[in-house]
Amino acid sequence: MNSSLILSNILNPPVLFFFLGMMAVFLKSDLEIPQPLPKLFSLYLLMAIGFKGGYEISESGLNPEIAVTLSAAILMSVIVPVYTFFVLKLKLDIYNAAAIAATYGSISAVTFITASSFLGKVGIPFGGHMVAALALMESPAIIVGLLLVRIFANDKKDGEFSWGEVLREAFLNSSVFLLVGSLLIGILTGKTGWEKLEPFTQGIFYGVLTFFLLDMGIVAAKRIKDLSKTGSFLIGFAVFIPVVNAILGILIAKLIGISIGNALLFAVLCASASYIAVPAAMRLTVPESNPSLYVSMALAITFPFNIIVGIPVYLQIIKQLWA
Repeated sequence: MNSSLILSNILNPPVLFFFLGMMAVFLKSDLEIPQPLPKLFSLYLLMAIGFKGGYEISESGLNPEIAVTLSAAILMSVIVPVYTFFVLKLKLDIYNAAAIAATYGSISAVTFITASSFLGKVGIPFGGHMVAALALMESPAIIVGLLLVRIFANDKKDGEFSWGEVLREAFLNSSVFLLVGSLLIGILTGKTGWEKLEPFTQGIFYGVLTFFLLDMGIVAAKRIKDLSKTGSFLIGFAVFIPVVNAILGILIAKLIGISIGNALLFAVLCASASYIAVPAAMRLTVPESNPSLYVSMALAITFPFNIIVGIPVYLQIIKQLWA
């Protein structure tokens, strides 16, 4: 294992500011980001990454490799919640098992953005179509999680689910809607649109990402106290399962023959866990589940693990296999 990759990732300014946010909580500083701003930062990051991905797709066009990659992304977003559900069901009730499984079947856009930033720093190219994979992987896991509840929870009556609400939350929640919309606008406007928005979507991108990760560090540190409620099983799950999912993603990427940069982003998508879209959907449709379990696992364990250790480790594994 090349330790310089981990060091390079840790010394990336956005990651260091994530640590700074955590330290602010541990040292009881009064540092905080005013509440409307983190939401604005997240919307900006989704718009910027979606628009850039759309522009790059418009330049390169669609081809069989892209179609296979996107199909593999959807497949993983279905497989992961199914198999993790049965692992979780060994220790948890149906509702919490399904909610956590959906969380780990879905993705973290900020982890993806951090990984793309890392690739840029080490000079490894990647395709804009991976943003489409990001968009496609968020919603299926929500649907699968709710189907698992419907199938295995005997006390749920047919009328208790509003599938219109489920589908609306899965496909029209703000993050998915903005990401897909920005992707389409990038495709439609192409080079002309890119040249007009580049100072906005690229010039301040890393500054906004840094501020956003500072806030995420503060939030993650505050969530650490919730980990006492999860127990050792779920803490181990929050580290071990992302690694398993990343390895599955790497093997699939090797099988379909995609590039090193795209393989890393695909592995990161498989390894990450949602702490925004899925919790919102689960609170609405599976109120019996406990949000402090899946939110604290995804945000306080899996997210920091992936951005600090996971990304460089996955890249090193990919480099060895591709060599």
